[in-house]
Amino acid sequence: MAAVFSWYNTDVVFMAELITSIARTTLDCLNLNLCVQRKISVDKEIRFSEEKASGAIATVTLGRPELHNAFNAQMIAELREAFAGFSKNSPVRAIVLRGEGKSFCAGADLNWMRQMVDYSFEQNVEDAHALAAMFRAIQQCPKPVIARVHGPAFGGGVGLVAACDMAFATESATFCLSEVKLGLLPAVISPFVLKKIGETHARRYFLTAEKFTAAEAHRIGLISEVLPDEASLDGRIDDIAKALCANGPEAISQSKVLIEQVCRFDWERAVDITTKLIAERRISVEGQEGMKAFLEKRSPAWVPGKHTQKKVV
Repeated sequence: MAAVFSWYNTDVVFMAELITSIARTTLDCLNLNLCVQRKISVDKEIRFSEEKASGAIATVTLGRPELHNAFNAQMIAELREAFAGFSKNSPVRAIVLRGEGKSFCAGADLNWMRQMVDYSFEQNVEDAHALAAMFRAIQQCPKPVIARVHGPAFGGGVGLVAACDMAFATESATFCLSEVKLGLLPAVISPFVLKKIGETHARRYFLTAEKFTAAEAHRIGLISEVLPDEASLDGRIDDIAKALCANGPEAISQSKVLIEQVCRFDWERAVDITTKLIAERRISVEGQEGMKAFLEKRSPAWVPGKHTQKKVV
């Protein structure tokens, strides 16, 4: 199971008048838990479940718990498709992105990484473009997206958190921008992460690959709030979802567009730069050594005294 998606749909027809819309959707939110479930099987790797209720909160769950919800090409494609499918006219009012099991997301899947080792520059660029498109689909989704973070969020997992509109985490959640440990770069996720944490904190955590706590993630702007445990986390997210349901859905969507336009940068140029940088790094001598060392469970050549391989130059 590569990803699990569930959503709460509503039969409410939103009125043109903002006050009427707010009143009706507020009442909707009071009954979020009254639902009847209908399951739709699409293929062996995806399970959709549709729960009808007065409310309209969708949940997108990373469903590879045995692999700590690590990315592979299929999960990337499924996430992009899922978030691209939430149109402005969808009855869904907010989306919660979460991970199944002990982790939120551990970044790249090992088998996916093994494929990268043998990719050409052109194949790496194509692969990185697919990853960038997934993050962009989350960021540009017309619905507000809430990250529910528990356990580790490493590498691309941090990118997922940063692509969401807001993020809430348990005290035990941990974060790491770990790419340089493999001789790689946090290139594709950098436009999203830099928007959240800024240059100062990126210069520390991009370069050191230190693990940091939820409290530190909150301090540097990656997450919105820290909760003591998962029960408190879910309760807080429910509160936020209800607050979103009380607001004009079109106004929320346009507010996201407003933020994007006011804080605009050249997205196309950023994608061109970041996808080529990570492609070059993956096929570089150091990048190849870092990935192979990780896959072979040994220290890379640049770590003093812990290897017998030839020094990387």
